[in-house]
Amino acid sequence: MVRREVIIRDLGCDLGVEGHEIHSGLLIHHINPLTPKDLQTGARLALDLDNLITTRHRTHNAIHYGDERLLPRPVIERKPGDTKLW
Repeated sequence: MVRREVIIRDLGCDLGVEGHEIHSGLLIHHINPLTPKDLQTGARLALDLDNLITTRHRTHNAIHYGDERLLPRPVIERKPGDTKLW
């Protein structure tokens, strides 16, 4: 139920950013990481909507492993003739 609420709130978009829709492999990421103790005690942080964000797998890995190249980039607006070589 919480997962669904996060997805709806974030419009199914990576990091909740419109224009970065996730079509498969959607994950819910804890913004503030949970500790094993949090899981054992059932800390409210685990299901707090303010601590959850929708991500795709690649973005999730960028967050955890620090590779900025995996983060979404702005879409470059295409224009007629911009692919002509000369």
